[in-house]
Amino acid sequence: MEFSLLSVPSILQNALVLTVLVALAGYAITSLSAHILARRRDKLDLVNKRLNELYGPLYVASEAGNIAYRSLLKKQGKVQSEPITDDQLKEWVLWMRTIFVPLNEVREKIIIENAHLIVEEQMPQCLLDFVTHVVGYKAVLRKWADGDFSERRSTIGWPPEFDAYVRRSYAALKAEQMRLIHGPIARAWGSLKGRNSGSSTH
Repeated sequence: MEFSLLSVPSILQNALVLTVLVALAGYAITSLSAHILARRRDKLDLVNKRLNELYGPLYVASEAGNIAYRSLLKKQGKVQSEPITDDQLKEWVLWMRTIFVPLNEVREKIIIENAHLIVEEQMPQCLLDFVTHVVGYKAVLRKWADGDFSERRSTIGWPPEFDAYVRRSYAALKAEQMRLIHGPIARAWGSLKGRNSGSSTH
């Protein structure tokens, strides 16, 4: 087949259209990638904030409280704190005043000041119950300060699901954090940035 000069404009037009299409596709991919990465970065920021300001400190304080509580029970040869006998009362009051109440107040402060970072749409009942439990102990400690030891525990019981909730939420957020940091999108973006950095001159 003979080549005709009349076909040159058609070839140039096709090449131009192809170039434009490739450029548009490249722009669309870049724009989509930037959008995905921005959403991932925003999500990672929120996960980090929840870990740093709420669930991380809450987890550490809760684990410390549990270790201290088990140590006291072991020391007293018990598997649960109740009943608190008269000969155990002095030590119970000491541990409550110096260890358990301060740790509870730390957790209460963390929950109240960072309630906006709760993962769930509504405040979990176990967190509300915990704060109420702490408030109940404040009345007991006031009586102890006045020399009245007729009440030895908060009238509002410890929420049994509290510790499990804290551990579960902390573990889930840490897993999400690792996924966002080391996931395939993050690795691809890191690889791309590395290539761009390596190819540039300074």
